[in-house]
Amino acid sequence: MNRADRPTLVVMVKAPVAGAVKSRLAGKVGIAEATRFYRVATAGLILRLGRDPRWRTVLAIAPDAALAAPFWPADIARIAQGQGDLGSRMQRLLDRLPPGPVAIVGSDIPAIGADDIAAAFAALGRADLVFGPAEDGGYWLVGARRRPAVPRLFGDVRWSGPHALADTLRNAGRRSVAFAATLADVDTLADYLAWRKSERPASLAAGRPSKTG
Repeated sequence: MNRADRPTLVVMVKAPVAGAVKSRLAGKVGIAEATRFYRVATAGLILRLGRDPRWRTVLAIAPDAALAAPFWPADIARIAQGQGDLGSRMQRLLDRLPPGPVAIVGSDIPAIGADDIAAAFAALGRADLVFGPAEDGGYWLVGARRRPAVPRLFGDVRWSGPHALADTLRNAGRRSVAFAATLADVDTLADYLAWRKSERPASLAAGRPSKTG
């Protein structure tokens, strides 16, 4: 593959510190368990996707002060997310990353697999944009071909609600759009209980703080 066309997968991650992650879930299961979920989910995601040779993986870290923290694998590139709301931070990533297709995912969707990412990048071969819808009306993935120009997708988006995908699609204008599989994040008690049923010992091992936080 031409180096200029090399796909980049960006995983947006937060420092896995108690009280700083999964606040909605913490209200249902407690801070300690919400933090454990986030650590397990993030570590598992990085384990599954972070070293796949089909794309370059970059961890986008929040807060910026955690960029050099010991939570993250040393062999995976890192950048700071910077300031602003979610849309501002994602737009910054699309603007500043090296040339080639980019897909951005969150770190709290346990069902994401390497095949999902590969399918998203394949979709960018025939469409300008790709979205992975979430069951709550948001999206777990946004990807852009970024040719001939980087799109401006995130203005006036109502985040953390049922309108996020629809609002972003409105900003897409006439650009061609493809869709990946619909997946669920883990914000509610029902989401959490479903995740607990599917949790595997390997995921627990991957989520130890000594590995990725």
